[in-house]
Amino acid sequence: MSPQVLFSLCVVAASGAAVALQAMLNAALGRAVESTLAAAAISFGVGFAALVALTLILGDGAAFARLPSVRIGLLAGGLLGAFFVWSIAWGVPTLGVVSAFAALILGQMVAALLLDAAGAFGLATYDITWKRLVAVALVAGGMVMSRL
Repeated sequence: MSPQVLFSLCVVAASGAAVALQAMLNAALGRAVESTLAAAAISFGVGFAALVALTLILGDGAAFARLPSVRIGLLAGGLLGAFFVWSIAWGVPTLGVVSAFAALILGQMVAALLLDAAGAFGLATYDITWKRLVAVALVAGGMVMSRL
């Protein structure tokens, strides 16, 4: 495994740990403000401010000027992110972090399997193989086990 691949895996794994912590923080914020929807909006607002500041600090502010030329459908990622943040803040108090994330990861893997097979958004295609199906089934089994 190349150092670049290893580093990328480590960064993404650290991001996964951060998302688990974010889920707990957003659930607690939801209790504190008595609304998971408001908690998700607050979380997004803080993240938005941090990303704008970082973009400007790193000298990428000119990218914001290109926004009017972007296809509007590409902005749906923000809506999907909002749904993700809210659904986790809402689901964690009922399911716990492990079960909520098992369901989240199962949904991600099923969607990723289909998106890979379709070569969505001009990306490379990857076949649906028995190994990939088994990987999804193992995550589904983990989700079930997390609730027993």
